[in-house]
Amino acid sequence: MSRFDVTALRRLDQAHLLHPFTDHRAMHQGGTHVIRSAKGSTVIDETGRELIDGLAGLWCVNVGYGRDEIANAVAEQMRAVAFYPSFFNTTTEPAIRLSAKLAEHAPPNLQHTLFSNSGSEANETALKLIRAYWKLRGKREKTKVLSRTFAYHGVSIATTSLTGLATCTEPFDLPLPGFLYVPGPYSYGSGKSPEEYGAWCLAETERTIEREGAGTIAAIFVEPVQGAGGVIVPPAGYLSALRELCRRNEILFVADEVITGFGRLGAWFASVLWNLEPDLMTTAKGITSGYLPLGATMVSREIATIFESSGYLAHGFTYTGHPTTCAAALANLDIIEREGLVERVRDDVGPRFQAALHELADHPLVAEVRGFGLIGALELRAPRSGPNAGAAPNTLGGAVHGLAREEGAIVRGIRDLVALAPPLVVTHDELDRLFAALTRALDRL
Repeated sequence: MSRFDVTALRRLDQAHLLHPFTDHRAMHQGGTHVIRSAKGSTVIDETGRELIDGLAGLWCVNVGYGRDEIANAVAEQMRAVAFYPSFFNTTTEPAIRLSAKLAEHAPPNLQHTLFSNSGSEANETALKLIRAYWKLRGKREKTKVLSRTFAYHGVSIATTSLTGLATCTEPFDLPLPGFLYVPGPYSYGSGKSPEEYGAWCLAETERTIEREGAGTIAAIFVEPVQGAGGVIVPPAGYLSALRELCRRNEILFVADEVITGFGRLGAWFASVLWNLEPDLMTTAKGITSGYLPLGATMVSREIATIFESSGYLAHGFTYTGHPTTCAAALANLDIIEREGLVERVRDDVGPRFQAALHELADHPLVAEVRGFGLIGALELRAPRSGPNAGAAPNTLGGAVHGLAREEGAIVRGIRDLVALAPPLVVTHDELDRLFAALTRALDRL
């Protein structure tokens, strides 16, 4: 096999590799897309074509591809100590320094971190800590967990049970008992304004708490902006009211910032931007810009104090606080700080991205535009004529994804919508090219 033989690679792929979130029959009919290289906000595929990455890998490559600073930090750490566990009273320097760095940028009440390997594991860790916390508080009956429709919190058995997407839960006969859904503020098609729908969601959430009994509910998990569910931006006042509802009912508030953390919304965290003061906060993705797998669960001082005083904490993973991944994260966060990428999203590319997104509101296939900072979505309606007239529900997003790729851009198709979240380093020219390609794709549809 040659150094890059796409035919041989696709044959091996079909014979041996199972892909996540993939229809394998459809994929292998057309052949797996193989990414050969990447730099900045651009990836190069198996044909040598350059594609603007309008989704930052999977909502994560915040500092862009090909950053030597991260590669060098990883290589240096591997030469020093590639791995040593954080179990049994030990750890390594990068884990300590990263926990301190996160505390600098997180909400002030979150000063302690337990590391893991992904967003799913960060949320799984939060679930376990919450159960133990209420047990240590003498309230073992508080075991139920709330999440919202259109939420995405992971793929383990428990975190899939938190995920309010039928495509994720139904194939596995989930959720597990004790996981309850309240409505997320997805007002599209409701006939209500976002604010009216948000008020209805809050009322329904309060009714659920009353029905179940606040004394049985341990926590609620909340993405400040619901990402994989369709880039659902909360209406004004909704999150603060939800946070206060949880305080009144002694329900822990978990902010899932796996997508929204590290600059995506023009702030280090949405929890800081909207003053949520969560009891726990989970993150991953942008913590290393996807260069290496890493998740983090941050907890309040009160929760940390209870665990520190209760003896043996029997939770963790082999790679919790892995020195090499923590070194990658420290280099990544240094880039974000040094290059002012959070402020760049807030003041420069974020407004430019939102302006370009909203210019598509008048396109005949666009029914609604949503977004905040450097994340956005277009709700689509079927064309009135042509081969896609009367398209089956939940197919338009995938169709635009395919057409956009042909036009030179990668976007995410979700149901009948398109989602975008390019790297924080995306240039003005790249944004123009991204939206030009997306417009051509919509025109072709």
